[in-house]
Amino acid sequence: MSVALPIIQKEFNLPPELVGLLLSAFFWTYALMQIPVGWLIDKFGPRKMVTASCIGWGAATAASGFAGGFVSMFIARLGIGVTEAGVMPAGGKLNAIWMHKKERGRGATILDAGAPLGAGLGGILITWLIASTGSWRISFIIAGAATILMGLAVWWYIRDNPRQHKGVNEAEAAYIEASHAEDDAEAAKEGAQGKRALLPYLKFRSFWAMCFGWLGFNGVFYGLLTWGPLYLAQAKGFDLKTIGWSTFVIFGAGFVGEILGGIIADKWRASGASANRVMRTLLGISSVVVVGGLVGVTVVADPITAVVLLSVVLFFLRWVGLFWSIPSILGGRTNAGVLGGAMNFSGNIAGFVTPIVVGLIVGATGSYTWALLYFVGSAVIMGISVLALDYNKRLPV
Repeated sequence: MSVALPIIQKEFNLPPELVGLLLSAFFWTYALMQIPVGWLIDKFGPRKMVTASCIGWGAATAASGFAGGFVSMFIARLGIGVTEAGVMPAGGKLNAIWMHKKERGRGATILDAGAPLGAGLGGILITWLIASTGSWRISFIIAGAATILMGLAVWWYIRDNPRQHKGVNEAEAAYIEASHAEDDAEAAKEGAQGKRALLPYLKFRSFWAMCFGWLGFNGVFYGLLTWGPLYLAQAKGFDLKTIGWSTFVIFGAGFVGEILGGIIADKWRASGASANRVMRTLLGISSVVVVGGLVGVTVVADPITAVVLLSVVLFFLRWVGLFWSIPSILGGRTNAGVLGGAMNFSGNIAGFVTPIVVGLIVGATGSYTWALLYFVGSAVIMGISVLALDYNKRLPV
């Protein structure tokens, strides 16, 4: 959507304020569905929810290719938000079910690294499809069909229990189950009762730190994801092809950074360091670099330097993908789905607020400077939250 937006904006004759509203539409329904789908994931299992999400999401994406104007595109984007909502909380649940606790950092970042990888590859693929077909509409239909096929692949491959998967041998299943038993024993010592609920978590500081940390993170990431291509086009004068490759470089750096962040976290934990030391150090460094990089982008005039700085920002920002291990840390396997939904709901408040705010700022000032400073403020919220969270123990619910 964001890569094709310069063409869509011109075709639909949209001012910046309506562009911001259109970009935010997805996040309205995506956010509102997070807690309900988290409950459904805990009840029915992640396999069914991811499959349904991908098929519905693909159909809605294809439908957006038939939009005739702002209203129909807005409705299609609302539909994409509803259908895509189950994917990430289900991923957090799968991380709790499938990963040994020593490997959940890498599990979380491999899961979450799909976001910058998709944005990076999507920038090139959508640009190529538009150039090849001569139509942004056809590119959306093709992308939707590919997503439906991914849903079918999910149903064929994913299982809700390691023992149900034909690729898992007895030793692997026993290894995972031993970690689950250890988690359950530690949780029992902390007073956890294994209740399937969300409300009891609201009294804990770590729950709110998780939510505000993800809100701050998404204030930066979704801001760059939705408005980044328009920023490069309007503030730096990039054409469609250059936007595609710049998007690939920026978000590709995020993918690499996120994978490395997960590896570093797990190896450091394996050396005997506490979860608090590892997570607060890595995520604290991430926050400082992101704030500094975004401030730098506001003052540099050279387009290439801006792309380099944004690449550095994404490299370190995506370390916060480690947050997808937190629902299983705080809630165990029982409540990983609903806690992941609550976390993603909070993050996606930034998802629907940020595009609108940036649109209003750009429309009022004719500049992206204050929009970038808005991202700086989001990064500061993220930094405070990652240091306030206790990563060492499961909450007694």
